[in-house]
Amino acid sequence: MLEPVYTHERNFGCRLTEMTYRGLKSLVMENELLRVTILVDKGTDIFEFLHKPTDTDFMWRSPLGVRGTRNFVPTNPRADGPFLDYYFGGWQECFPVGGYPTTFADGEFGLHGETPLMPWNMQILLDTPECISVKFDVRTYRSPLRIEKVVTLHRWQANLQFHEIVTNEGDVPFEIVWGHHPAFGAPFLDNSCVIDVPGAKVRVVEAESTTRLESGEDYTWPFVMGRDGSMIDLSRIPGPETQSHDLAFLFDLEAGWYGLTNQARKVGFGMYWPTEVFNSIWFWQVYLGSMVHPWYGRTYNIALEPWTAPYHHLAEAQAHSATRTMEPGEVLDIRFGAVAYAGLERVTGISTSGDVSGT
Repeated sequence: MLEPVYTHERNFGCRLTEMTYRGLKSLVMENELLRVTILVDKGTDIFEFLHKPTDTDFMWRSPLGVRGTRNFVPTNPRADGPFLDYYFGGWQECFPVGGYPTTFADGEFGLHGETPLMPWNMQILLDTPECISVKFDVRTYRSPLRIEKVVTLHRWQANLQFHEIVTNEGDVPFEIVWGHHPAFGAPFLDNSCVIDVPGAKVRVVEAESTTRLESGEDYTWPFVMGRDGSMIDLSRIPGPETQSHDLAFLFDLEAGWYGLTNQARKVGFGMYWPTEVFNSIWFWQVYLGSMVHPWYGRTYNIALEPWTAPYHHLAEAQAHSATRTMEPGEVLDIRFGAVAYAGLERVTGISTSGDVSGT
């Protein structure tokens, strides 16, 4: 199907803008409240999630920046794959495996799987002032899977809706650990930010020598034992003077949502999803405390990531029967979303349609 050379463009309501950014085919989806920029040629990464009324882009931008895969060649191949050489922050779809590199069914997978570095197909399904809807799809090349993602935005709604369909096109079962990896940074992120989740257990994974959390046992959200013997409230984001780096898994979620709110500015970002698919949250915390490659103490950011398992090694997830096995021909269908909100200091709930309640 040939793409149209000319379209009826508009500068009001819901609208789409196709462009090339740093050599990557990209798409801007926006309405009166949101502007979302998607790097179609790089994993459909969300480069920008901007709340227009407050001029707040929630997405973290790493010091590495966006690099086009056509004109940047790393000096030598990394043992864990090229993900970090091209990691600019933002929001990635990690599929069909997440976390550390692994070998499965004789296939080798790098950090965070296949899809973050692949170009996706794109098809505009609906383009009206009232609603825009775009389908992205890709077939992975080291696994027998196809993933379709329809992204929709309605007029006067700060709610980006996703409908994803995963199909196992192989003749054998295939295990997956699948997640979404949105990362948040300054100036939105500061020590006035709080995280609200409906309730969960917490498991800490030691990251490096600058970790501030005590690993080895499960805790009840939000309090975790610190390495100095104090109790730490994970729901409150500390300032960059903390100089720590930690990873924690939230599991046994009471419901599938979270809100990350800047209380000083009363603006926030939330996600909502069905826990039948994404049953955990990976909480990455870098408060100027990652002193090794590639950050070298330069970065202040967090990520709150819905995943299908609370383990970042495939073998560990398999050992705990936490992978999701897709049978030959099986189709996995999920709807979820991300929402921006203002005027709140705490979130008490986000509905399955993206309605945010709070105080």
